[in-house]
Amino acid sequence: MRSVRNISQVTRALEAVSASKVRRAQQAVLATRAYAGKAFQVLQHLGLQPGSAGSLHPLLAQRAEIRAVTVVLVTSDRGLCGAYNTNMVRAAMDFVRASPVPVNFVAVGRKGRDLLLRRRQKLIAEFINLPGNPTFADVSAIGNLAVDEYLSGRADEVYLAYTDYINTLRQVPRVRHLLPLRPAPDEHADVTGLAYAGRPAGPSAAYIYEPSQEGLLDVIVPRFTALQVYQAILEAAASEHSARMVAMRNATDSAKELLGGLQLGYNKARQLAITSDLLDIVGGVEALGKAQAIHSSAELEEAAA
Repeated sequence: MRSVRNISQVTRALEAVSASKVRRAQQAVLATRAYAGKAFQVLQHLGLQPGSAGSLHPLLAQRAEIRAVTVVLVTSDRGLCGAYNTNMVRAAMDFVRASPVPVNFVAVGRKGRDLLLRRRQKLIAEFINLPGNPTFADVSAIGNLAVDEYLSGRADEVYLAYTDYINTLRQVPRVRHLLPLRPAPDEHADVTGLAYAGRPAGPSAAYIYEPSQEGLLDVIVPRFTALQVYQAILEAAASEHSARMVAMRNATDSAKELLGGLQLGYNKARQLAITSDLLDIVGGVEALGKAQAIHSSAELEEAAA
């Protein structure tokens, strides 16, 4: 009972900490979605200009043959968050089984790295111990690595595997295409804010590019790639804190139920022990009374004789 009570205090404290962190993570996610959406609209306008998209920038070029795939898997560094990490790795493993070509992984988070190594997957890089509230500069190296993997030819496609934050009680594992960028006019909006609606109805807006359209692409395309990775990590962070808060709340409730059952069992055992002691005392008194009565009758018989 003392151990369960101590554990419940720990889980209650972790729930309070996660509740404060999830609010900050939600604010960070909502603050970046609008910027990511506008950046994709500009990129989409650039990609839909006359001329092939591949000639505008290498990251827009579609490979004729897919021989290798790289997946950036985003998980947490710590546990105690329910099935958050297990569900994400399971979704990644489903993607690997469905892929006809070899899949390499870039692990973001210690738990995902350990689970991938346990499943004997090929790991080409790992990023662990990221800050609790990462900035764009903290995760830019991950985006740069994804770009290098594609430009060098080691990967013909790059995917993002992360947990999409829907609300506090719902987080959905997703494996989303990252590279090459596909500014397709029929692409539909995604709830994460990472994929956005295509060209709106009516004439498209006219933009003037300075210094040039190609010069702007050289800046915005790699930056938008890193921005997608940053947005995915923010979504995963909000999902992690929400999952941990819910898991710790359930653990606290379970500890209370277990403590109640143990208290009831303790009370029953204590009551049984007290009842047994009372029965022993009553039995001893009764036996002593009978012994005294027998002794008194024996004395009377001797006196009469």
